Amino acid sequence: MKTNVVINGDCQEVMAEMGDNCVPIIITDPPYGVKRDKGFGGFGGFGKPIGRREYSDDWDSDRPPKIVFDMMLRVSCNALIFGGNYFADILPQGKHWIAWDKLNTMPTFGDCELIWTNIKRNSVSKVTVEYNGLIGKEEHRSHPTQKPIAVMEWMIDRYSKPNDIILDPFCGSGSTLVAAKNLGRRYIGIELSSKYCEIVETRLAQHTLKL
Repeated sequence: MKTNVVINGDCQEVMAEMGDNCVPIIITDPPYGVKRDKGFGGFGGFGKPIGRREYSDDWDSDRPPKIVFDMMLRVSCNALIFGGNYFADILPQGKHWIAWDKLNTMPTFGDCELIWTNIKRNSVSKVTVEYNGLIGKEEHRSHPTQKPIAVMEWMIDRYSKPNDIILDPFCGSGSTLVAAKNLGRRYIGIELSSKYCEIVETRLAQHTLKL
């Protein structure tokens, strides 16, 4: 299987060609179907509304169908899926959840994000990385739900081994892939938007130049 690649395509079609349990782990952030592609509304409470960045995409108009989650669980040995609370009706019962504490200061953003896993543990883990619209400690955001590399590195470090293949079927702007590269893992990213594929390739190339 070719690795360290970014595939511009529909993840359902790509994964249909993949074998069972062919990647050790999936780490991904699918669309939640809550219209986050349109940005966030302004917030009143400090004298006047705060404008939020808006995006022209429409990728978050619907969540992926159940067959896509079934495919993710078929092709991987383990899976970590952001927004698991949005997919609880179509995912199996998860007994090991991850809570990402953003140290959020703004009442218009959630305090945490929940990551569903099929890791065989009966526990909840927490990762704390400060990150929100005003004080996020991450490089320029190219995607409305771009995750900080530090969160992805935390998960990759704890749930995979060096040289493992990390698959992200909804790789967006590529934080998972950059984190995988940082930690000596191989990666496969799948992204429907050619625009975001170009952004991923640029981020990966810039990372290489920093080595």
